[in-house]
Amino acid sequence: MTEIDQFESVFRAADKPRFHYKKWDIQSVCVVSDMPTEQLRLFSTQATNFLQACCDGQELDVKHLGADDCASIPQMLQKIEAGSPDIIVTYRNLFTPAADHPYSLGTHLDVMTQATRIPILVMPDPRVDSGNLSYSPPRNTMAVTDHLAGDEHLVNYAVSITPAGQTLWLTHVEDDVTLERYLTTISKIPQIDTETARTEITDQLLKEPKDYIRICKESLLESGADCTIEQEIVLGHHLSVYKRLIEQHAIELLVLNTKDEDQLAMHGQAYPLTIELRDTPILLL
Repeated sequence: MTEIDQFESVFRAADKPRFHYKKWDIQSVCVVSDMPTEQLRLFSTQATNFLQACCDGQELDVKHLGADDCASIPQMLQKIEAGSPDIIVTYRNLFTPAADHPYSLGTHLDVMTQATRIPILVMPDPRVDSGNLSYSPPRNTMAVTDHLAGDEHLVNYAVSITPAGQTLWLTHVEDDVTLERYLTTISKIPQIDTETARTEITDQLLKEPKDYIRICKESLLESGADCTIEQEIVLGHHLSVYKRLIEQHAIELLVLNTKDEDQLAMHGQAYPLTIELRDTPILLL
């Protein structure tokens, strides 16, 4: 390695992403449901209670969209955009029989996640799980991604929706299958020491989200954000690891990115997570 290469590596390692805290101000809510009016209003009241602690106790402007407002997906999207809410609240299998499609979000919700930039709080289906569904404000929230460093958008939303005095877990799961594939390729290149590459690449991949979480903590402390920040940074297979972490830390709300600039389908691991974790409220960004 030349001296220029060494200098460039040191410079890049020292160039860490910044974090700027910007609170997400939730004032207006759009509740979308296919249930009869009375059940819709009950669900709306309960779901609003779930959000209330995240909004400094302020009264929320809540509007409802029922079956008559959503005769078609374009009509539903038009009414949502016309209301310009800060957040949409609904549930999986909206306008879709959950029993017929247990491992689906349903067409209405699937399109909604991609066709609007408004965050969507997806609750477990109250028509199926109403006896087990808790609407208490989340005590443990988890933001999940495989590229946490620099994801200011995700962290800000996760911090904002975590109630005061409760815990937010910032979680980065590095895909061990992908890492192993690259290391196997490296092992076939004689000029590169395989064991050194394994150790240093793994350490650097895990160091970057650790450094970013430290930066986030410092900035949030200075900004007066009132929640406890914890971290989980691990190697593993995404879905199995997240399911273990959610159970281990009694997570009551997940925060996920769903938009991908390169494709129309839901981003990365977000879709399998939303499909599998049917009993956990999920904020889709």
